[in-house]
Amino acid sequence: MRKRTSNKTLLIGGVAALVVLGGGGLWLATQRNDPAATPAAEGEPGHAEGEAGHAEGEAGHAEEGEVPEGRVELTAAQIQAAGITVVSVGGGGGGETRLAGRVEPMVDSRAAVAAAVGGRVERVLVAPGQSVRAGQPLVSVVSGEAATFRAEADAAAAEAEAARQAYQRNRNLFDQGIVARQEVEASRAQLLSAEAATRAARARSSAAGSPNASGRLSVTSPIAGVVSSVQVGPGGFVAQGGVVAEVSNPARVEMVFNAPPALAANVRAGSSIRVTGPNGEFDAVVTGVAADAGTGESGATVIRARPVGATLPPAGSAVTGAVVTGQSTGGLTVPTEAVQTVEGNTVVFVQVQGGFQATPVLVGRQAAGRTEILRGLTGSERVAAANAFLLKAEMAKGEAEHGH
Repeated sequence: MRKRTSNKTLLIGGVAALVVLGGGGLWLATQRNDPAATPAAEGEPGHAEGEAGHAEGEAGHAEEGEVPEGRVELTAAQIQAAGITVVSVGGGGGGETRLAGRVEPMVDSRAAVAAAVGGRVERVLVAPGQSVRAGQPLVSVVSGEAATFRAEADAAAAEAEAARQAYQRNRNLFDQGIVARQEVEASRAQLLSAEAATRAARARSSAAGSPNASGRLSVTSPIAGVVSSVQVGPGGFVAQGGVVAEVSNPARVEMVFNAPPALAANVRAGSSIRVTGPNGEFDAVVTGVAADAGTGESGATVIRARPVGATLPPAGSAVTGAVVTGQSTGGLTVPTEAVQTVEGNTVVFVQVQGGFQATPVLVGRQAAGRTEILRGLTGSERVAAANAFLLKAEMAKGEAEHGH
C-alpha cells in the first residue's frame, strides 16, 4: 500500500515539473519575439529619414539642373588665374601658304658713326660692349675746319644784327619824312640777305657737329644700342667721313621670308602671318612686300614681318611662316586652339555672363593658326582661345560630379 502511494507521488511530481517547464518555454519564446518587433519599429523612422534624404537629393539635382547644359561657370578672377584668354571672332578664311625665312637685323639697327669734319681725336668716350643712347657722344674731336664754320656763323649773325638795326633806323627816319622810301626798301633787302646768310652759316656749323669757338666738337651716336667697335684712339687723326665707331641694336630685328612671285598680289602690308620659331608659335604682321627683290634672277618676293606681342629670337634664327591666301569675304575665323571636341561635337566656348557656354560649330579650313567657322557663330561673340582645353576639362568634371 505504501509502495503504491509512493509511486503515485512520483507521478504527480513529474507532471508538475512538465507544467513548469512548459510555462518557462512559453515565456522565453514570448521574450524572443518581442525584441525582434522592437528593432522593426525603430527601423521605420530611420527608413522615413532615408526617404527624406533621398527626396532632398532629388531636389538638389533638380536645382543643379537649372544650369544650362554646356555651361562652365567661372568668375573673372578664376579666368585670369587659369590663364584663359578671351578674343573676338575674326574675319577671313582661306588657304595656307608656308614660307621659309630668317630673323635679320633691320636696316636702321646698325650705324657706322663717322666724323663730319677732319680733326684730331682728343678723347674716346666709349668702349666696345658699352650701351649708348641716341645722341650720346662717342668721341671728342678738335678741328680747325670746324672752328672756321663756327666763326663764319658768328660773323653772319653779327652782320644780320647790324642790318636789322639799319632797317629799323631807316623806318623811323621815313616816318619822320627824312629819308625816301627807296632807302627803307634797300635796307630791308639787306636785312633779308643777312638773315639768309646767317641761316646757311649756322647750318654748316651744325652739320660739322656744332663746334664751339675753339673748334671742339663731339661725334654722337645716331641710334641707341651697343658699341661693337671703336676705330680711333686719343691723339690720332680722323679724316672727314672717317668711321670712329660702330653701334648696333640687337633688339631691332625683323623676319624676312622668301615667297613665290605670285604671292605678291595676295599679301600686303598689314596682313597676318603665323610664325613658328625656336621658341614656339606666335602671330606677326606683314610690314612690307617687295616683288622681284630676291637674289639672282629668281624674281622672288621678299616679305618682311614683325611679331605681335612676342619677342623674336636672335638674328640668324630660322623661322617658318604661314600666310592665308585667297581669303573669303564675310567668313569667320577663330584661333585654332579655341576649337575643342566635347563628346564627339566640335564646340567653341563663348563668353557669357558668369562664365562660358559651349557652342557647337561647323569648322572649315585651317590656316596660319586660325580655323574657319562655317556655322554656329554670328561674329559678335568673344571666345576662349589660349587654355580653352581647361574649360573642356572643367565641364567634364562637373558632369561627372552631377552623375555621381
